Amino acid sequence: MSEFKKYRRKQIAELRHFVPGEILDARVSISKADRDNGSPKEGDMIARNPANHDDQWLVAKEYFEANFEEAEV
Repeated sequence: MSEFKKYRRKQIAELRHFVPGEILDARVSISKADRDNGSPKEGDMIARNPANHDDQWLVAKEYFEANFEEAEV
């Protein structure tokens, strides 16, 4: 097994807020760990691959707040 290393992102990420009550379609991947922690829930974000908008995944609120800030582009 290889060793984990730290990497910084080079691109701007595309994310939107999860809307409580929203039914997410099958395009949005949610990890087992996030589901076990009650996601999707208010404050979570939905990320998408800018090159393939069908590739989407949930970003938990805590991870989002620790690792992202809005870009001014």
